[in-house]
Amino acid sequence: FVTSVSSLLNHTDDKNACFKNCEIFCSIPCRSLLSPSYYHSFGMSENYIILLEQPFKLDILKMATAYFKGANWSSCLGWHPKEKTYIHIIDRRTKAALPTKFYTDALVVYHHVNAYEENNHLIFDIIAYEDNSLYEMFYLANMKLVDNEFEMKGKNVTLPHCKRFVIPLDVDEKIDLDTNIVRVHGTTARALKQQDGYVYCTPEVLFTGIELPRINYDYNGKMYRYIYASKVLWQPIPTKIIKCDILTRSCLEWEEEHCWPAEPVFVKAPDAKDEDDGVLLSCIVSTDAKKSSFLLVLDAKTFKEVGRASVSVDMHLDLHGIFIPETELSANI
Repeated sequence: FVTSVSSLLNHTDDKNACFKNCEIFCSIPCRSLLSPSYYHSFGMSENYIILLEQPFKLDILKMATAYFKGANWSSCLGWHPKEKTYIHIIDRRTKAALPTKFYTDALVVYHHVNAYEENNHLIFDIIAYEDNSLYEMFYLANMKLVDNEFEMKGKNVTLPHCKRFVIPLDVDEKIDLDTNIVRVHGTTARALKQQDGYVYCTPEVLFTGIELPRINYDYNGKMYRYIYASKVLWQPIPTKIIKCDILTRSCLEWEEEHCWPAEPVFVKAPDAKDEDDGVLLSCIVSTDAKKSSFLLVLDAKTFKEVGRASVSVDMHLDLHGIFIPETELSANI
């Protein structure tokens, strides 16, 4: 696990230049050297980093012989549903993992939403799947299926769930076994001390069927209320944009016929006072040949359309886009 010491890199032809301003922050050995866990992202609060060692693993031996056997890289990934998901918590101040070991049931995670600390607990939200069927869906053979076959295939993909874990940062060694040691009010997430000293964590499901989560990043690592995401039902292609209110568990949605919305990007208002003061941007792909794709602008508070800008070019569903204010853009030129 590495962290950048400086974001300013000198222009150079050295292919390893990007690593010269980095340091090893913390090293955690994987549970099996020949089958390390797949990682896509990690969580971070003010004082802690969350790494999930999930049973979606890379077979190193299979990968080493893949070229000679004509196998692709993705075929070297395997799902092990009977294994646990280990939760590694790293203290950003000491650069060491917490001595208490935490785990949960088998799951597949691509995206963390946010994480924060409250009353000596670490709370983190993730988008989790019950298996790796989403990954399997993107094989070229599946993508080439005709519409009705692709639809049937997509209905076998497990829905993503937004899950909240609550991790007690100070575990009393004398606590009774199988006693819930979560002391944060207003959550059904649990943490149970086990005979082997590990703590078994069960999450609270906040929302179902959302992916590609975004927040107001002024609240990154802090207690927050709103999640902006793509809404998916039976298929991996999103058909709605959704705003999820964690406090009230209510949602606002935007959809339009023949429209596939890309991952929404939150842009705060210059004079923002509330967490949801701002707009959402999403590139909308039209499935109607007579209708141009467009950039959609929504009021993030009300979810009413502010405007749209059509473009007469072919567009695709983009992932992980960012908004760069003009002042920041000009400052880096």
